Amino acid sequence: MEDYSKALEFYAKAHELKGKSLPSNHPDLAISYNNIGGVYDSMGNYSKALHFFEKAYKIREKALSPTHPDLAQSYSNIGLVYNDMGDYSKALEFLEKSLEIRKKALTPDHPDLATSYNNMGLACDNMGNYSKALEFYEKAHQLLEKRLPSDHPDLALSYNNIGAVYESMGDYSKALEFFEKVYKIREKVLSPTHTDLVISCNNIGLAYNNMGDYSKAIEFYEKAHKIKEKVLRPNHPDMALTYNLIGGVYDSMGDYSKANEFFIKAHKILEKALPPTHLDLAQSYNNMGLVYNDMGHHSKALEFLEKSRKIRKKALPPNHPDLATSYKNIGLVYNDMGDYSKVLEFFEKANHILEKAIPANYPDLAESYSNIGLVYNWMGHYSKALEFFEKSLKIKLIVLPPNHPDLAASYNMIGSVYYHMSDYLKAIKFFKKDLKIAKNISPPSHPDLGSPYQWLDQKMLPDRHPNFAITYSHIGDVYRLMGEYEKAFSCHRKALNIQETVQCNPLERATIYTNLGETYGEMNDYTMALMYFQKGLEIREKKQPKNHPDLALIYHSLAKLYLATEEYSMAMKNVQQAIEIAQEKLPSNHPHLLNYKETFEIIRKKL
Repeated sequence: MEDYSKALEFYAKAHELKGKSLPSNHPDLAISYNNIGGVYDSMGNYSKALHFFEKAYKIREKALSPTHPDLAQSYSNIGLVYNDMGDYSKALEFLEKSLEIRKKALTPDHPDLATSYNNMGLACDNMGNYSKALEFYEKAHQLLEKRLPSDHPDLALSYNNIGAVYESMGDYSKALEFFEKVYKIREKVLSPTHTDLVISCNNIGLAYNNMGDYSKAIEFYEKAHKIKEKVLRPNHPDMALTYNLIGGVYDSMGDYSKANEFFIKAHKILEKALPPTHLDLAQSYNNMGLVYNDMGHHSKALEFLEKSRKIRKKALPPNHPDLATSYKNIGLVYNDMGDYSKVLEFFEKANHILEKAIPANYPDLAESYSNIGLVYNWMGHYSKALEFFEKSLKIKLIVLPPNHPDLAASYNMIGSVYYHMSDYLKAIKFFKKDLKIAKNISPPSHPDLGSPYQWLDQKMLPDRHPNFAITYSHIGDVYRLMGEYEKAFSCHRKALNIQETVQCNPLERATIYTNLGETYGEMNDYTMALMYFQKGLEIREKKQPKNHPDLALIYHSLAKLYLATEEYSMAMKNVQQAIEIAQEKLPSNHPHLLNYKETFEIIRKKL
C-alpha cells in the first residue's frame, strides 16, 4: 500500500510540473495519466484506472493520427482494465481496436503485435473461449519464435500463456508440459532469485495440484516461497500469494486446519499491505470462509464470505462475475447447513448476475445451472434438476473439449438424478461416462505447439486421484440397487483402496463408507454394515450440523439395519431422528421423508 501511495505521489508531482508548462492536450500529459492509471490498476481500483486511461485516450485521440501506436496503447490499456472488471466483451472491443491499429502501423513481425495477440488471448480465455484463446496465443508465439532466440524470456512467457489455456481446458498434463518448458528457459537465462521463476514454480505447482499430486504441488510452491524470501520483505503482498496457494493444496487434501493456518498468514500480510477494498483482500476472506465451512464452522464461514462480498460490491460493477462467485459460495455454506431454500436463493442471485454479465455459452453459466440443478436434486425435484443439468451439459458440450473434467462432473450429476429416479441403467451409463473422462484425456497435438482439434489418448489424472474414489463408490451403489453385488463390491473396493492411499474429502469418505455399508446390508452381513455406517456417521457428525439431511440418510439406513436384526427400539430411535431432521429441512413431499415415514410405520407395527 505504501509503495502504491508513493508512486501516486511522484506521478502526481510530475503531472503537476508538466501541467504548468504544457497545454492541456499535450501528448506528454497523456503519459502522466497513463502512469497514474497503471498504479490504480495495480491497486485493484479499476474504476479509477479506467478514468485516467480514458483521459490519456482523449488527449491522444485529438493530438495523434488515427493509426498512431500510442493510440493503440491507450485502447489496449482500456481493454485490459475492462478485462480486470469482468466486462470481457468490452475488453475485446478495445483490444481489437488496438490490434487493428498495430496491424496497419507496424511491421508484420513487430513485438507489439505479439502483445496484442496475447491480450486478445487473455480476454478469450476469460470468456471461456479456449480454442480462440489458443489461436491468439499461438499467433503471438509464431511471431516471437521468428525473431527471438529459443531461450528468450519472452518465448517463455508465450509458452506460459499456452500452458494456462490448457489448464483452463482441464488438460493438466499438457499444461504441465508447457509450464516445464517455461521453467527450463527461465532457469537457464534468469538469476536464481528472479520473480519470473517464482511464477513458473507456482504454475507447475498448480498443475500438480489439479492432477491430485499434492506433495509435488507443495514442493514447487515452497520453491517459489524460498525465492521470495531472498528478495522480498516478509510482509510483501506477493508473500501472501504463496501462503494462499499452499493453503489451497491443504484444503484439497482435506487438512483444513493446516489450510486455514496458511490462509490466515496470507490474510495478515494483505491486511497490512493493501487498502481495505482491494480485491485480493476479498479473495483472502473468501478463502478463509470456504475453509471454515469445510471445518464445519458455518457461522464463521458466512461471516468471512459476507466480508468478501461487501468488498466486491464496493470495488466492482454490479454485474461482475466475482460477485456471482460470492453469492454462490454463500449458497454452498447454506447447502452444508442443509438449508436448501437459502441455497436456492443465493444460487439464483449468482445465476441472475451471470446471465447478464457473460455470453450464453460461457462455462461459468454452465456451472451456475449445475448448482441450481443440484439444489433441486437435493430437494427431491428430480425432473427440475435434470432440466438444469441438461442446460449445463449443453453449454459444456459446445465450449469444452470432449474430455474436460467439467463434462465428467455433468455426467456424474445426471447419473445421480437417474439414480434417485430409480433408472439404474441410465445412472450407470452416465457414471461410466464420468469415469471414462476422469481416466483418459485426449490433449491437442500440433506439429508446432498444438492445435486444439487433433486428439491423442493420454492420462489426465493419476490412477490414485481422489476424484476416482467417489465415482467408483457411486457406480458400486447403483450395482447394489440392481442386485449385482459382486460388481458393487469390486467398485467399493476400488473406492476404499484409493481413499486409504490419498487424502479424500472427509464427506466423500463418509459417502464411500455408507455406500459400502448399504451393500453389506443387502448381503445380510449386518456386522460389517453396522461398522461402515458408524464410520460414515462419525465423520458426518463431526463435519455437519446435527440437523443436516445427509445425517438423516444414515439414521434411516441404521434404522433399516436394526429392523433387519430385530432390534426394534434402536430401529425406532434412528428412524425418528431421520424423520425429525427431514421434517425440518426437506419439503413435505420429498421422497426421502416419505420413505422414512414408511419405515417408521413398519417398525411401529413390530413394537
